Amino acid sequence: MADFEEIYSAYFKDVYRYVLCLSKNESVAEEITQETFFKALKSINGFKGDCKISVWLCQIAKNTYFSYLKKQQYVSDGVDGAATVLADDFEQRIIADESAREIYKLIYDLDEPYKEVFMLRFFGGLSFRRISELFGKTESWARVTYHRARAKLREALL
Repeated sequence: MADFEEIYSAYFKDVYRYVLCLSKNESVAEEITQETFFKALKSINGFKGDCKISVWLCQIAKNTYFSYLKKQQYVSDGVDGAATVLADDFEQRIIADESAREIYKLIYDLDEPYKEVFMLRFFGGLSFRRISELFGKTESWARVTYHRARAKLREALL
């Protein structure tokens, strides 16, 4: 066990930097690095010494990262599929429209609180109850504000 602690201390930063270069995300890099060392600890007896231990660790990290991406893609596909089923034509247009930059500009140009409520509901997926709590208003206020924001965007898109 003491040997593995030395390996961890010696190579943690290298593996972390490698995963950070792959993921471009610090929290993902940290999670994948921890998972890499966990997997390495479980299979340290299988290390044959054919390559440097740093290379072996980076191979585990790379495979762990690609597995993470596949799982994220699966989760994302499920969420996107549910969103498509539940969305009305207007929301489908926002998601599918090739001129997304123009739509984001329209959203950005909305007056407050319409912009914030729309973003929290549409992009953040917050319930009207949660939005009302954030603003210290009623749930009806959140619903009306969201629907008015949608109407303003729909009008601007037509």
